[in-house]
Amino acid sequence: MAKRALIRSGKGPDFIFLAAVVILVVFGLMMLSSASSDLGKIKFNDSNYYLKRQLMYGLSLGILGFLIGLFIHYKRWQKFAVPLLGISILLLALVFTPLGFKAGGANRWLNFGPILFQPAELLKITFIIYLAAWLSKKKERQSSFWEGFLPFLAVVALITGLIFMQPATTIAVVIVAASLIVYFVSGLKMRYVIGFSSVMVLVIALLILASPYRFERIKNFTAGFHREQALMAIGSGGGVGVGYGNSTNKYNFLPEPIGDSIFAVIAEELGFAGAIFLITLFVIILIRGVQIAKNCRDQFSRLVVIGFISIITIQAIINIGAISGLLPLTGMPLPFVSYGSSSLAIFLTMTGIIGNISKNT
Repeated sequence: MAKRALIRSGKGPDFIFLAAVVILVVFGLMMLSSASSDLGKIKFNDSNYYLKRQLMYGLSLGILGFLIGLFIHYKRWQKFAVPLLGISILLLALVFTPLGFKAGGANRWLNFGPILFQPAELLKITFIIYLAAWLSKKKERQSSFWEGFLPFLAVVALITGLIFMQPATTIAVVIVAASLIVYFVSGLKMRYVIGFSSVMVLVIALLILASPYRFERIKNFTAGFHREQALMAIGSGGGVGVGYGNSTNKYNFLPEPIGDSIFAVIAEELGFAGAIFLITLFVIILIRGVQIAKNCRDQFSRLVVIGFISIITIQAIINIGAISGLLPLTGMPLPFVSYGSSSLAIFLTMTGIIGNISKNT
């Protein structure tokens, strides 16, 4: 028995999952180079400005996070779940102090010299780890309202309250949706899911009505400059695209071509084939992630994988759906692809932890 456990713990990680992530990251850097070239040249007289920053701060920190996640046994994260969440909440509150960096009317970043770090991104890891550790301790907590769901609501209220104040509504929606999936898989009763989801929809609706910029995004769902230009870029790509680097919409017409609109650039330059290739990579990550979760031998690792895969999938669906005109525009970046050092580093760290789980379960 001991010999079998030793052999199992020494197996390699899920290489199909890791290969899909590596291809997605390389593809993302390639498309970021194209999408940002004109913007970098005009703003900084350097066509590779944004690519260099993504490599220097996003990819380098992401590789470090990936290696830490891959080689530190996943059970160690369970022991430090509470302090990790506490640090994340503290960092989230610090954005409202002089340490915070404000841009575009939003307090979302902490300024660490040349690096702008978004604490809300860190919560995508720490809150899922905390929730998985908490739910895996006692089986009765999973279905109990007073010992399980009510404390969960209290923590969610604190986290979402701080994120809404930044404001960063969509990040809060992604984190809460993924955490609700984790809780449901662990045994949460369906009536609690329906009730909580209804309350969240009501809260978001009130926030939209009370916030001019949020209301404007919803109002422009069926018609608006950003949406029209994105659909025009996607449509002009046709089957195989206009060619890598040949987008005519990425600077003159598309807002945020390196951020939430990068899918439109991909579809224009590489066409339907490029868009399907990208979506296929996300589908592979989802399928392999679900398989890894099924193979897990303990509840903690299973819930962590489900939480991380849910965040990646939900965020990809929101980004692609919004740019394709199927959902309201939210400003949500595309995982592993859009410009943003915090986002790339966090997603690569998630990948490392999932890799470690697949290796040790």
